[in-house]
Amino acid sequence: MNRFEYIVEEIDGDYAHLRRTDAEALETGADRELKLVARALLPPEIAEGTRLLYEWMQYSIIKE
Repeated sequence: MNRFEYIVEEIDGDYAHLRRTDAEALETGADRELKLVARALLPPEIAEGTRLLYEWMQYSIIKE
C-alpha cells in the first residue's frame, strides 16, 4: 500500500492545503503541487505546519 507524508501548508475553512514531503515526491517533483483535502478527513487537532502520514486511506499526525 502507498505511504505518503504531507505537511499542512494552509487551513482554509473546511479544507486544508497539503504539500507532499516524502522522498519519492522530492524525486518526482510532486512536492511542488498542493493537495486540497476536506478537514473532515483529517485529524481534528491539525494546524498549519502539522506533519501528516497518509497510509491505508487514513491521515494521522506524525509525532516527533
